[in-house]
Amino acid sequence: MTAPIRFPRFFVTSPAPCPYLPGKSERKVFTELRGENADELNEALGRIGFRRSQTVAYRPSCLDCQACVSVRVVANEFQASSSQKRTLKSNDDLIATECRPWATSEQFELLQKYLSARHPGGGMTQMEETDFADMVEHTSVTSYVIEYREPGTGFEPGRLVGACLTDYQGDGLSMIYSFYDPEHGDRAGLGNYIILDHIRRAADRGLPYVYLGYWVEGAERMRYKVRYRPLERLTRGGWERMPDAEQRRLIAAATAPRAKRRDEALPSKDGLAAEYKIAD
Repeated sequence: MTAPIRFPRFFVTSPAPCPYLPGKSERKVFTELRGENADELNEALGRIGFRRSQTVAYRPSCLDCQACVSVRVVANEFQASSSQKRTLKSNDDLIATECRPWATSEQFELLQKYLSARHPGGGMTQMEETDFADMVEHTSVTSYVIEYREPGTGFEPGRLVGACLTDYQGDGLSMIYSFYDPEHGDRAGLGNYIILDHIRRAADRGLPYVYLGYWVEGAERMRYKVRYRPLERLTRGGWERMPDAEQRRLIAAATAPRAKRRDEALPSKDGLAAEYKIAD
């Protein structure tokens, strides 16, 4: 006789200020990922808009706002733009290695450098190395850290310039959190390159999607996600492809010269080590 499947218990966080839209508050619904079926549960929840943080799956459950929209790239139909092709060409000498989810001091130093330049004053800047280790190592699902290094010399590994905590799911790759050297003058677009490499990896493995987390129209830090085509978004009726005309309009807005744009890795809301209280 097989053991009965345990239906997950869901909980709701208290409202807190929204990190993306001024004057709004955010609330999350979450459940714990544990046991031998954690991978399956994580994949099922991922298809309906949940994200993973350590051993918790969560999604927005705001009372007066539905601005956070789950998005994913259709990997086997992806068409790189001219600028994305240049990014691939200029960074394709990087050596990418899939590492077990084990945090290193080298990774933490790179994360600190990234946060100081791209998210000064954010909550993650207060992270200590033990917090980073928790973020990477406390996982109950199939997860890796993909490191991006410059070519080394002899037996010495090259300089670490990027990394991404990535979940492997049955229908694709879920980018939990990525970071990179934001001040590397010789390598423009490292954040974009990490995403492009994930799209390529998914396509090579026959996986249909790369999950980018949440997109909020009008939020500056989210603009980069619309640049990857074709893009699907989760609606009340299920996953739907964003119309080409709409995506072209959003890409034009994201790349408009009137505002200074920077390549961003996944924003702080997607997959951070957050504090969730679960009752026994």
